[in-house]
Amino acid sequence: MKLSSASLPLLLVISTAASAAPADIARDHDSILRMQGEYTVDFAFDETVLLKPGYERAPAMRSGGDEVVIVVEDSPRRVVLQHLLVNSKSGHVTKHWRQDWVYEAAHRFEFSADQTWTVRSIPAELNQGAWTQCVYEVSDAPRYCGTGRWSYDNNVPTWTSDLSWRPLPRREYTRRSDYNALAVVNQHTLTPNGWTHEQFNTKVQRNADGSQVEIAREFGFNDYIKTTEVDFGPARVYWAATAPFWAQVRQRWGAYLGKAPGVHLKTKLDGMAMIIPLFEQAQAIQDGAALDPGKIDAVFAQYVEAAQ
Repeated sequence: MKLSSASLPLLLVISTAASAAPADIARDHDSILRMQGEYTVDFAFDETVLLKPGYERAPAMRSGGDEVVIVVEDSPRRVVLQHLLVNSKSGHVTKHWRQDWVYEAAHRFEFSADQTWTVRSIPAELNQGAWTQCVYEVSDAPRYCGTGRWSYDNNVPTWTSDLSWRPLPRREYTRRSDYNALAVVNQHTLTPNGWTHEQFNTKVQRNADGSQVEIAREFGFNDYIKTTEVDFGPARVYWAATAPFWAQVRQRWGAYLGKAPGVHLKTKLDGMAMIIPLFEQAQAIQDGAALDPGKIDAVFAQYVEAAQ
């Protein structure tokens, strides 16, 4: 199923075209690294344009948290950033999402059907001078990828992705059944106080016969504001203890997402069947247990298979 650019705001089409200047890979790499650090984060999502007859605008969504972004891998053409949430009152740590950045990546995974991500080559005209960002959920299962170039107009570092598919976000699939995919353009901008993540979303019902119905457009705004008021020590302790475990989990996912055809998950949409045992294994390791690769393999054998 092909995406149409008809839903894209004109501003984004212009912005993407304007960013087609020759790439400075070192400058881009440094911009990505600037997203590491300690932040208070505000999440805001507002439905804007209503597209389906009779559809009523959903309530605006607001949330927030305290989050540290840690560099997991760093090379000139690849950067991996891990997000960890910390409860400022209890000190409880939750492994959050992950973002991988690859310069002129040969391929990426794309959300092609429910619980299915297909690995496809990236067209050369899109890929030249571009960085592909792939995002993963808390279990390191795939979410979405986007490809685009960094721009520095007026000394404002901004990365804008192409239009791509992603599954319903966790904030939606527990309470919505009237759409099953998002068509998304993502934009990251570095600011004096941190960085922002803007999402230009179109909520779509994709049908088995290949047809699709656009429900509504949505604007998402995630504001990462630098903070010195939160103790992120527990997050750094957690990651120091569990990083080898999660490296092995990433390796298992890489066996499916690093080449065609891709991956299919045999879990419900919430993914808890994999999240719970992997989180329990990580906690056991932090508590002193030895890393057991066989336990990781058992989870993958039960819930993960190659895409058809």
